[in-house]
Amino acid sequence: MAKNAIEKIAMNAAENIPYDKLMLSQKNVRRIKDGVSIEQLAEDIGRRKLIQSLNVRPVLDGEGEETGTFEVPAGGRRYLALGILIKQKRLAKNEPIPCIVNRGQETSAEEDSLAENLRRADLHPLDQFRAFKTLSDQGLDPDEIGARFFVSSATVRQRLRLASVSPKLLDLYEKDEIRLEQLMAFSIADDHARQEQVWERIASSHTQEPYYIRRLLTETTVRADDRRAVYVGAEAYEAAGGIILRDLFEQDSGGWFQDAGLLEQLVFDRLKMDAEAIRTDGWKWVEAAISFPYGHTSGMRRIYAEAQELSAEEIERYDALKAEYAKLDADYAQAEDADEAIEAKLDQLGAELDAIDDRPQSYDPAQKSIAGVFVTLAANGKLQVDAGFVRSEDEPRTEPGDVDEGEEGSADGGNRSNGDDDGDGVVVNGKPVNDASGDDGEDDRIKPLPDRLVFDLTAQRTLALRNALAGDVDIAFVAALHAFVLQVFYRFAPDTCLEISLKSGSFSQVDGLAETSWAKEVAERHEAWDRDLPDEAEALWDFLLGLDEASRKALFAHCVSLTLNAVVEPWNRRPKALEHADRLGRSLQFDMVDAGWTPTVEFLGRLTKARILQAVREARGADSAQLIDHMKKDIMAREAARLLEGSNWLPEPLRLEVDEVVSDAGDAVAGEMSEEAAPDDDAAELPAFLADDADPSSDEPVTIDGDEADHLQAAE
Repeated sequence: MAKNAIEKIAMNAAENIPYDKLMLSQKNVRRIKDGVSIEQLAEDIGRRKLIQSLNVRPVLDGEGEETGTFEVPAGGRRYLALGILIKQKRLAKNEPIPCIVNRGQETSAEEDSLAENLRRADLHPLDQFRAFKTLSDQGLDPDEIGARFFVSSATVRQRLRLASVSPKLLDLYEKDEIRLEQLMAFSIADDHARQEQVWERIASSHTQEPYYIRRLLTETTVRADDRRAVYVGAEAYEAAGGIILRDLFEQDSGGWFQDAGLLEQLVFDRLKMDAEAIRTDGWKWVEAAISFPYGHTSGMRRIYAEAQELSAEEIERYDALKAEYAKLDADYAQAEDADEAIEAKLDQLGAELDAIDDRPQSYDPAQKSIAGVFVTLAANGKLQVDAGFVRSEDEPRTEPGDVDEGEEGSADGGNRSNGDDDGDGVVVNGKPVNDASGDDGEDDRIKPLPDRLVFDLTAQRTLALRNALAGDVDIAFVAALHAFVLQVFYRFAPDTCLEISLKSGSFSQVDGLAETSWAKEVAERHEAWDRDLPDEAEALWDFLLGLDEASRKALFAHCVSLTLNAVVEPWNRRPKALEHADRLGRSLQFDMVDAGWTPTVEFLGRLTKARILQAVREARGADSAQLIDHMKKDIMAREAARLLEGSNWLPEPLRLEVDEVVSDAGDAVAGEMSEEAAPDDDAAELPAFLADDADPSSDEPVTIDGDEADHLQAAE
């Protein structure tokens, strides 16, 4: 049985038709501009000529005969681009144009136009990445590639970076097993092995978001905005052979310094040079470190630089400027309209006054010879120099026999001695009152009073002084303030007759405490008072008497505040003291939220997962806690910090009432919580990092940027 004959398809013929015999068909379905502009297409045709023919149909006359003119229903943009080249005199009007001529017209012109646009498939992004990579390998730079294909050079660099990702990951992207956003995140690092390792880690995880991929790839790096990186600088780091990872798809604040060890060494080398330069200025010692613990200057005396004295001419000039500024400012305040000239003059006068006020300051060379300097890095990466600290062992010592009262010797003033000289006994009001020899013999000389009699008499005087002091509140306040200031600001100060003492914990073991706003305010206030107080302790009493009442109270409050200790320590149970701290806080209307405390990722990372979820339940409700209960701990801590932001939630040790839940949700959230979502019975316990019986194996500590406490890791 013969098979049916299959009709053969005949292709439309290709012809070269002069451009002036072509005309744009109004049946082209493309009406809206999209993609490369006609002008850009003309430039591309001018560079590489036509790579796709026009689809044309002959124009017929009334009798159905061809007129010699052809309309272009498919390829209209190419037709218009050729017209631009003709207007630019770069193409002849009658230049033969490759065309596919449809004379059979088995389909309509509109259908052909639609088919040409719909049947065309865009390149898969991966094909585009690889094509750009091929052109780059052929010697074209990103600027040239971008110019040829009408995209920015930044876009070309992004495509080239994506093409450099591990071939295994590119294969997964080709199979739609990795999203483009994930591939973009992997492009941060050039290490293919590390990229593949990270993918293996997250492939079976619930968390495969790009931010998490970036974090894993940069967990052993240092961010470019870290103070160490800012201090060294990208140029010096790269000159030493360091590599900076950059994210071409998102803002990365300068990227990541890949070699943390190299960066650390560069920091230490530069700190050493800066410290040595400072020491050559005459200081006895200079101690440099990236950061110092809170309270590192405890027990040291501070000396300060003094501004140069103003000359008589400078004082006269300052007074004249100040008077001119005050008059001009007062007159301008009465004016109805703004005047730029007057404002400029005020700015000029203000700048001149500031220049006189900001006198150059210098230290006494003799003081510098016993003092030192702490050099560290500020949070912004700038060198921070704190000068003028005198260690106790460097304090000047007086020669034997010249010891001031209260500086050396026994508890009663350092003047008790075993010598035989008349001046070596008990001294009262600066005069010897007993004889160390204990000779009771009678002679013509007036001998010192016996020790016991002196004790009895001075005991009577002490009791009478107590009675008198109790009747004068103002002097009693000054006396207590005097005793406090001696202990806070004067290391080797004469003793006060008041037997009261201050204790102040430094808490240097708490990381990052010195960077808090509270520590900075305390330090600034302390330094301000330290500058105002007299250099010699003997002048302190008269100084305090000369202060106004408000200043005395402010200084008193500062000294007393330094003794406050509400720290919970497992080995030092002080329930009554901690209860009093709560009462004090309520009296001050104090709240840690108002003071600026927020639950950070670092803090939450030190809790167990159960504690993190409990915090979110208390602050935002059970539904919010369920959003993160499946996450790994480090991701849970990060998301919990985001959820707790602005909630006013506080952990138990920071609440005035242990059983109080402080959150925006308040009682409404508590009422909506189911039994399953309600806090556990141990909700009132201390967090795991404060509890003495916490189980360290309950959860692994969260790793922030790679390692728990590795000094080489960056704080993200």
